[in-house]
Amino acid sequence: MKRIVIAAAISLSAFVSAHAASITGLNNTGIGAGGANDTSYQLSIVSDTWNGSTVPVITLDNTWPVNTWLANDSTSKWITPTANQGQSYDAWNNGTYTYRLSFDLTGFDAATASFAGRVLSDNTVKVLLNNTEIASGNGFTTWSNFTAASGFTSGVNQLDFVVTNWAQNSGNPTGLRVEFGQSAVTAVPEPETYAMMLGGLGLVGFIARRRKNKQASV
Repeated sequence: MKRIVIAAAISLSAFVSAHAASITGLNNTGIGAGGANDTSYQLSIVSDTWNGSTVPVITLDNTWPVNTWLANDSTSKWITPTANQGQSYDAWNNGTYTYRLSFDLTGFDAATASFAGRVLSDNTVKVLLNNTEIASGNGFTTWSNFTAASGFTSGVNQLDFVVTNWAQNSGNPTGLRVEFGQSAVTAVPEPETYAMMLGGLGLVGFIARRRKNKQASV
């Protein structure tokens, strides 16, 4: 009987381990050294202070406006449109700064995907998963939460953080900070995983029938 239990446990373990996963590519902002590009995110800008940047830059600690903004820490840092993190933008009109994070669910069941996180921005932010708004926030000292448990697609997904910087003619920097908590997705099993599971269960059934037949013949 012990062998039956062991065989069942092995087959179930193989099936579960092939399925459980977190979502790769959901990176916090500012992973790296201050002053370096944050290549996890791509940036597009609509602003009267257009600078041509397409990759945001990780901010330096203890340099304005960081610490007016919630201070950087080891989990995440602010990112800004350029290395001049205190640059003033959008003197006459509101500016829009879209920070895009892409992640790939190829080989996973998109219907099982989920994640949770939190965001800071200067000034407001909308969070969009594949062009559908899932959350919004306003503030650079108090976190706003966001979650998603639907709206994912097989293949490449796009998570956009659309920051609006309100017009002000001086002292008007802008930035984004993102932290992810948990994420999960179920892998699509490979054929050999099914074969291993079915083989294990078949072995269990065979042994059980053999024991039953042996007992019946006594």
